Amino acid sequence: MLAAVGTLYLVATPIGNLEDVSPRALKILQDVHMVACEDTRHSQILLRRYEIRAKHLTSYTEFNHKRQVAVLIGQLDRGWDVALVSDAGTPALSDPGEALVAAAVAAGHTVSPIPGPNAAIAALVASGLPTRAFTFLGFLPKKTGQRQKLLGSLLAEGRTIVVYESPYRTGDLLADLAAIAPDARVVVARELTKLHETFVRGTAKDLAARYASERPKGEVTVVIAPADRDARGEHAGESDA
Repeated sequence: MLAAVGTLYLVATPIGNLEDVSPRALKILQDVHMVACEDTRHSQILLRRYEIRAKHLTSYTEFNHKRQVAVLIGQLDRGWDVALVSDAGTPALSDPGEALVAAAVAAGHTVSPIPGPNAAIAALVASGLPTRAFTFLGFLPKKTGQRQKLLGSLLAEGRTIVVYESPYRTGDLLADLAAIAPDARVVVARELTKLHETFVRGTAKDLAARYASERPKGEVTVVIAPADRDARGEHAGESDA
């Protein structure tokens, strides 16, 4: 039985392969009163696959989340249990679910994570690059100058960098990285857990050349190795100039 007071459950869902959902996640999705979805049509695919029916589904997106936070907190206040899901992976990580979690905590509600698939962690651990210390940033700025400045600063910190990127901007990201750290080791991971899962490894310079004329298909996660000690000194000098 779920708790008698309203609880917000953050339910991780598959990033591609529907078999990656956990039994606990399915039980929560079956038991809660409402499921808040990034795209209700997309979430219905998972719910139908596992015969989870008669759910109150509501949309919670980048475009309506400011209004929906109040609505969902109201449901929690009335004692409803609410599951938050994204289209793929762990909700509230680099998405508008962050605002709902903050509001639920502020209102005194229990927030319970139901862990599971995450593209950033999947790409990192399979990349072959250092995993002991890393920085995850979600999506980088779209403008070249801002992106190069941020990348230079991060490379100087000596941690592996993990970012999400649109397939339409992957080439631009790699070109910006190659301009400041051409020999940086990079892994471009796409379509993780899906039929056409691919890891492309190389230097920033080599991958920038490849993706200048080739657009990757599907969801993309980019993993960048930390610079060595000498390179970090060079980047630090550049940022101080």
